[in-house]
Amino acid sequence: MNRPLVLDIDHSVGPLAERLVIPLSHWQESVRFGCSLGTLARFRRGLEDAWPEGNATAMLGSGDFHHLSWPLIGRVPATRPFQVVVLDNHPDNMRFPFGVHCGSWVRRVAELPQVGHVHVVGISSRDIGVAHAWENYLAPLRRGRLSYWSVGVDVSWAARVGLAGAFHGFDNVAAMVEAFGSLQHAQPRPTYLSIDKDVFAPEVARTNWDQGQLQLDDALAIIASLRGGLVGSDITGEISAYRYRSWWKRRLSAMDGQPAVDGHDLGRWQAQQHALNERLLEAIARRIAPDPSGD
Repeated sequence: MNRPLVLDIDHSVGPLAERLVIPLSHWQESVRFGCSLGTLARFRRGLEDAWPEGNATAMLGSGDFHHLSWPLIGRVPATRPFQVVVLDNHPDNMRFPFGVHCGSWVRRVAELPQVGHVHVVGISSRDIGVAHAWENYLAPLRRGRLSYWSVGVDVSWAARVGLAGAFHGFDNVAAMVEAFGSLQHAQPRPTYLSIDKDVFAPEVARTNWDQGQLQLDDALAIIASLRGGLVGSDITGEISAYRYRSWWKRRLSAMDGQPAVDGHDLGRWQAQQHALNERLLEAIARRIAPDPSGD
């Protein structure tokens, strides 16, 4: 089973076929962009009773909720180690002193005992350039738990601090996709796949964040390379508008340079997003790992 499971926090996900919807709009102010660890723990406990059996792809809404991937990955049964593959324009491994937010959750996932390795693929953000090097959590990179796969970013600084093995920099998307696919074919592993659609070029899907360079075919090739099967998946990066009630969240999101959402174009952008979701879900369904129980 791979029915899309909509965690309906911001009402941004379209009417996907056979979707299951968990109404969660009352959580929007508290978990959007970031939250305390206690708040996230309460959010996870609230999901447990509503979570269906089987392998559902969670639709998280805006990329402002990407940190919700952490508890979703944490609930995957630890029957055997699996890798996490994150398609994202940003490393999501940045320092954040107030708990966890949509740009800091990858470090937490890399610490989970059932996760063998995390690959963040498709980064074109300057977040991993030398000017922002100090903002990245370096420990998971240094311990061999995390790798960055980037396009068009000067990451030469990594070699100078002994992190060359964790950084895979390429001049173009095609070379990155080919290299990542070669690794997956040589070392197939069970995978949790997390897609933030800001990894795509704007003409593929408009999102709430600055965007990457992937085309749809690039993402489909990456998904097809995951020959070890998927043990779980989520999709985020819908476009939605929200004004925080709390001044500090308004301040933090402004500091992160989030572009404003044009209300006149919102409907058209959401239709574009919906069509992309359908294509991604089709590709994911072909990579769902078989149930080890044989049921």
